[in-house]
Amino acid sequence: MAISDNVCVKADFLFLKYVHMPKNKQQKKEILNSFLEKIKKAKSVVFVGFNGLTVNESEELRKLCRENDLEYMVAKKTLLKLALKELNINNNQEDVFSQEVAAIFSYKDEVMGAKIAAQFSKDHEALVLKGGILENKIIDLKMVKNLVNIPGKDELYAKIVGSINAPLSGLVNVLAGNLRNLIQVLTAIKEKKS
Repeated sequence: MAISDNVCVKADFLFLKYVHMPKNKQQKKEILNSFLEKIKKAKSVVFVGFNGLTVNESEELRKLCRENDLEYMVAKKTLLKLALKELNINNNQEDVFSQEVAAIFSYKDEVMGAKIAAQFSKDHEALVLKGGILENKIIDLKMVKNLVNIPGKDELYAKIVGSINAPLSGLVNVLAGNLRNLIQVLTAIKEKKS
């Protein structure tokens, strides 16, 4: 293990220790305000259970989230429930909060958080999809799994560009074919006259 890996592991351990240690009212208020801001700003939120993830696996998930413009945050259930209540998001999915829960905030693409969580959970059984928030409503596990199958913004943009490009490519090929035919006819006339 490299020195930088060791520092990351220690930093993650200290973060997890900080998350799970008792907090005073001011710290709880700061965390609540952080949740409120993140939920307001996010296009979607995916809740995951992380019991059994090692520190290295947690760091791997955080890194994967950062690479995809997502934010992974371990959530204190009571503070998360308070944030949802304050934002008038109806929490009708109590099983989401039955165990320790983390939130993956997606700020740019509604489906990316679900895709990354599902991808990571395939290789790490300890990460379990629970539910989420979409359009200021709690969504269940089935809806999160449906989000995984929807193409992301980048995929949709690529399809749009491909759709726009296809007719133009066809037009260019038709025009090029007509030009080739014209050149062949002119070449044949030139050879006949020679």
